[in-house]
Amino acid sequence: MKKILFLAIVLLSGLGLGGAAAFGTLVVLGPRPAHAATAPAQPEVETAFVQVDKLLAPLVSPEDGRLTGYVQFQFNLEVPRDKSGDVAKRLPLLLHAINMRTFRTPMAAGKDGLLPSLEQFRKIVEAAAPEAFGAGVVRKVAITQATPA
Repeated sequence: MKKILFLAIVLLSGLGLGGAAAFGTLVVLGPRPAHAATAPAQPEVETAFVQVDKLLAPLVSPEDGRLTGYVQFQFNLEVPRDKSGDVAKRLPLLLHAINMRTFRTPMAAGKDGLLPSLEQFRKIVEAAAPEAFGAGVVRKVAITQATPA
C-alpha cells in the first residue's frame, strides 16, 4: 500500500509541477504566434508577366573592374494586370536604366569571370524598375535565361 501511495503522490506532484512550469513559460514568453492578433489581409491584385526578350549586358569583374565579356538575359516582370500595357510601352526606359547600371556594377562570377551573377542582375533590375515605371509597379523579376554572348 505504501508503494502505491508513494507512486500516486509522485505522479500527481509531477503533473502539478509540469503544469506550473508550462503556465509560467506561457506567461513569460507570451502566446504563440498563431494566437496573436493577425494583420488585416491585403486585397489580392491580379498580376501579369511582361516579357523582356533580350538584353545584352557587360560582365564586369569584381576584382579589378575589367570587362570579362557580355551576357544576354531574358526575363519577365510581374506587374499588376491593369498596368501591364503601360509597362510594355515603357520597356525601352527600363532597358536604358539597366544598361546605365550594368557597366559599373560587377556581375561576373565564377573562376574565369564568364558566368553572370543572377542575384546581382535581379538587384539591378529591381533598382532600375522604379526609375522607369514608378515605385511599386514591378513586384518580382523572373530571370528565365542567361547565356554568354
